[in-house]
Amino acid sequence: MLGDAIDIALVAVLVYFAMTWLREARAHLAVVGMGILGGIFLMARQLGLGLTAWMLQGFFTAFALLVVVLFNAELRQAFERLALWGMRRQGGAQSAPGVIDKLVAVTFHLASQRRGALIVLPGFDPVERHLQGGIELEGQVSEPLLMSLFDPHSPGHDGAVLLAGDRIRRFAAHLPLSADLEQIGMRGTRHAAALGLSEVCDALCIVVSEERGSVSVARAGTLQPMENAAALTALIRTFQQQRLGRAQAGRGKLRRTGTLALMRRWFSRVVADWKAAGGAFALSGVLWLLVIPGSESAEQTLQVPVVVTNLPSGYELESIEPPAIEAVFSGLRRDFFLIDRGELKVEIDAFLVQLGRRTFKVSPELIAHPPGLRIVSIDPQKLRLSVRSVEVPPEETKTPTGG
Repeated sequence: MLGDAIDIALVAVLVYFAMTWLREARAHLAVVGMGILGGIFLMARQLGLGLTAWMLQGFFTAFALLVVVLFNAELRQAFERLALWGMRRQGGAQSAPGVIDKLVAVTFHLASQRRGALIVLPGFDPVERHLQGGIELEGQVSEPLLMSLFDPHSPGHDGAVLLAGDRIRRFAAHLPLSADLEQIGMRGTRHAAALGLSEVCDALCIVVSEERGSVSVARAGTLQPMENAAALTALIRTFQQQRLGRAQAGRGKLRRTGTLALMRRWFSRVVADWKAAGGAFALSGVLWLLVIPGSESAEQTLQVPVVVTNLPSGYELESIEPPAIEAVFSGLRRDFFLIDRGELKVEIDAFLVQLGRRTFKVSPELIAHPPGLRIVSIDPQKLRLSVRSVEVPPEETKTPTGG
């Protein structure tokens, strides 16, 4: 019992992560489209639309390949985050004392002079594959160096500077541009680049606008203005603590604190997103019922009604003895769970009634049932029809009348 509960919980977590990934990848509309096609496919099968069902069946056969093609970048990002999950507990590169203060001071100094700048602080997701161009530097972070890199006369001042700890790893790099025009608005290319990188990885991007002389931060696909240096400093420190798992405590306490913080964040996220979490848990429960107990073989006795067809004219059906038979079916448990009782019937061809036949043998071939079930036994194996003769009214003839 405990193992089953753990099994359902793990599947629920995986389903919730998949739902969250689809939402963050902005793929929910694609999933809705796939669901509509799936509904059309099931409807086509029920209505016997062979050509439509055949075409859609071929489409779903190639569904896995289609998902890889459509969501190549998102899947790669998801697998990279999974591979780096263990590194989150160990922490990442930590800025040396004073680096954050230098960075914030340079940022607002550039803003006061209306000199544009774009600075990237990577988290745990690899950012190199999202960058184009740029020049390797590996220089020590300092105010003069940062000011020179964003000097308008510098050939690389329009690009981004990539920081890691207390080192400037690259400058004059180009970032992917966001298509979120609602957030970008009248802002320039730097804001589009910062927002674009934050949409594909967990980096924090600092943007200085040369038109407005303002400072903004792009993180997790959201642009946030910074009112002052204190707000930016607090945000960077929070980013490092959350993403890099660093605190001022010892290593043992750090691991416990990081794990508890991670659990608290996920608990808060699940509570805030309780509809998706509840749906994931319900879906995992249904899947468990269908796959685990549902995959076991079972036998079940079902009442199958008798349906008389092809009764000749001149006869009227009075009764059927018995009106239903009991059939023992074997199959998978999920087949019984999904069975449509309307599919079950014994079809008796009463054409031979006109020759005096009243007793009919019930064979498995006469019982309509879902293809996944097998008939084990039938009781009773014979049934009797009670019919009576009725007078067939003669066909009325019309006599033409003269005018």
